[in-house]
Amino acid sequence: MPTNNAVIPIGRIEKLILFIRHQKVILDKDLALLYGVRTKELNKAVSRNSKRFPEDFMITLTKQEVINLRFQIGTSSWGGIRYLPRAFTEQGVAMLSSVLKSDQAVEVNIEIMRAFVRLRQMLSSNAELSKRLDDLEKKYDIKFKSVFEAIRQLMTPSVKAKRKIGFRDDE
Repeated sequence: MPTNNAVIPIGRIEKLILFIRHQKVILDKDLALLYGVRTKELNKAVSRNSKRFPEDFMITLTKQEVINLRFQIGTSSWGGIRYLPRAFTEQGVAMLSSVLKSDQAVEVNIEIMRAFVRLRQMLSSNAELSKRLDDLEKKYDIKFKSVFEAIRQLMTPSVKAKRKIGFRDDE
């Protein structure tokens, strides 16, 4: 059960979890921020311990995936990266705690694991709800079809528009 005095709120971590190649991952730059280290330092530690990070723990993004993420996230530039970013699965994040040996890394790792577990629980409950809805839909006639469609639309996650940060001139 998550504690109230978490180092980083789980909600903030959940926003960093992306779906790439049908896997839930967190990018190296985001993990570096959470752990309080530079991305270069995190990747050096990973490179020194490469045997601990097989393909199902960490993937290196392709150029096209980086371009797709830029459009998806809405940023125009990532500041001139020299190397393709790495993305870590839940197991890869767990392995990072053995590579990055600081108290902050351990505490952050615990919160990240909780976020992955919570996301898995939400996906599981959504799948269970969807199955129940299918069963109900089979039992009732066409009259309720629009009701079931509306419920399904409510179940699908919506993409929220990001607020612009800064001052506005409303005049």
